[in-house]
Amino acid sequence: MIRHRFHLRVTRLLLVAGFCLAVMGTLVVRPLDLSAQKQTIEWSDQEKPIAVGLHGLRGLPDDVRATTTKDLALKIRQLPAVPNKLRLANGLANLSTEGDFGFDTLQEVTATLARALREQPLPAQKNGDPAEAYMELAELARYEHVQTAPLSASNTPQLAAALAKLEVEDQHRQQADFTLTDLQGKSWTLKELRGKVVLVNFWATWCPPCRKEMPDLDALYKKFKDQGLVILAISDEEATKVTPFIAERKISYPILLDPGRKVNELFELHGIPKSFVYDRDGKLVAQSIDMRTQKQFLELLGQAGLK
Repeated sequence: MIRHRFHLRVTRLLLVAGFCLAVMGTLVVRPLDLSAQKQTIEWSDQEKPIAVGLHGLRGLPDDVRATTTKDLALKIRQLPAVPNKLRLANGLANLSTEGDFGFDTLQEVTATLARALREQPLPAQKNGDPAEAYMELAELARYEHVQTAPLSASNTPQLAAALAKLEVEDQHRQQADFTLTDLQGKSWTLKELRGKVVLVNFWATWCPPCRKEMPDLDALYKKFKDQGLVILAISDEEATKVTPFIAERKISYPILLDPGRKVNELFELHGIPKSFVYDRDGKLVAQSIDMRTQKQFLELLGQAGLK
């Protein structure tokens, strides 16, 4: 994933690229502080089944995945306070937003991450930004509306800093404008779409959650396009890779190319997929931090007046 020059959350790198090696007892990943140095992780006998369980989550039906996710959260919570506990808690939090697995499940996952951070507080990153796990917790609080007890902005400076960072980023996204060209050569400018409901979606061909949500997005586009819905799906890949991918899946909404990643950087993304919904007045009214189901997308579009 690093070859795509995209800073995905470190836990996604750990989970997708390497958890399959967990059963062998060691794994090379980037550490939680996002430093360039690699480290070897050794899983204990108690941790290894949890790591394997996380690796298998994407292969489960959604109802089974929900119960399994909640069960894993409780198992992680029972681990001793060692670095792997926080890695697993952060990894589970990352995967738990890939769809709709129920508010109660997401709350248990959030509580597990918050407790792990209380046991093992992390230093800020070298550039002064909050550690990745605090950003994960802040996103859950801000966008999924879960509680972060026992941590709060008042008793955890890094969580407060993470929430403040998200607030600033959302202000930038409110003011964002861009012009990109789609696969058919048509030019699209965000600010010129006033009067429309616009869903800006960031995705990539190599991203499993992105691929999973595309049929639902396409169905909603066909349902609401005559009511003024515009979907602008932005990939930072080359046309030679994106065009056959889209043709094979018969996606009908506009696919825009951002090979220089200027728009990706403008929106200050921490991972993909991400979706941002602007109402007919150009106000940013809703966003998702990960993959959404059709029901969840309908809820986002409802905030822009589409029913």
